[in-house]
Amino acid sequence: MYTSLIRPLLFQLSAERAHNLAMSGLKIASQSGIATAALRAAVGSVPDAPVQAMGLTFRHPLGLAAGMDKNAVALRAWEALGFSHLEIGTVTPRPQPGNPQPRMFRLPEDEALINRMGFNNGGAEAAALRIKASKHRNLIVGGNIGRNKTTGNEQAVDDYLAALNAVYAVVDYIAVNVSSPNTPGLRDLQSEASMRALLEAVANEAKRLGGKPVAVKIDPDSSKEHVQRTASLAVECGLKGIIATNTTVGRTGLRTPQARIDAIGAGGLSGAPLTRRSTEVVEWVREAVGSSASVLGVGGVRTAQDVRDKRNAGADLVQVYSGLVYEGPAMVRQLAAAWNA
Repeated sequence: MYTSLIRPLLFQLSAERAHNLAMSGLKIASQSGIATAALRAAVGSVPDAPVQAMGLTFRHPLGLAAGMDKNAVALRAWEALGFSHLEIGTVTPRPQPGNPQPRMFRLPEDEALINRMGFNNGGAEAAALRIKASKHRNLIVGGNIGRNKTTGNEQAVDDYLAALNAVYAVVDYIAVNVSSPNTPGLRDLQSEASMRALLEAVANEAKRLGGKPVAVKIDPDSSKEHVQRTASLAVECGLKGIIATNTTVGRTGLRTPQARIDAIGAGGLSGAPLTRRSTEVVEWVREAVGSSASVLGVGGVRTAQDVRDKRNAGADLVQVYSGLVYEGPAMVRQLAAAWNA
């Protein structure tokens, strides 16, 4: 039904407008027990296949990546659709509008998206209030945190700590986003000195607040050496998870005409073109950290084989985003079942 009816209608709208419309519907559904029951019935139950990761027990390995529900408005709907976990955000200490529109684009020929949203969100405190007010029961919630656009990297640690403190009490784990390509200078925080200072500060603050696990989200564009050095550093700083990967700034191998790519311009590419590279990075990370940290595989997950490939590369969990846009919610049950197949 999704691919034959709902998707064609949504794809008549701009990518961001369709996203906002879908989120509005899911927000309304989250406020109604009848609506969430209807969602659950529509997609079917997702069998439990418990997974231990970052010291937490997940119902099954499939989650929703950060960026879809930035402001935590639809937790009960995501739970009804069968996800075991999701990351809200990226949230920043202060609300910000993000980059100018248009800033989200579809590449249907590639089953991909390009976005340059720029951490548009209503602020970490507002998201925390929504999470606290929601009545989700079996959904693990990660808080994906970042710095405000107006904050220089010299003060970035303060922003991450402020966002951490705002959401800590209502999330199950923290995800440190230093790899979005859409906030100027953010990836500079992935230098060894900056990364060490940031991760040590966040890990120490999380420990002071009670010890909930912290993960870091890395990019797919770095070399194997840099990826493995970053992963090892994260473990050294006390982190429990590595999320591989964020979107890519690369544009190689696309079917979409080059003129269209040029017209879109800057932004992070997600979806099918990222599948192979993100799986490769998962493998690099697992090689570097062994059993000392959990690995969350993100990037181009659309099929059962994609799930198995991430698992075989060393992922403990997988997350989807663009695949959900193209395949719809029926994929949740199918992909969750693929883990043990």
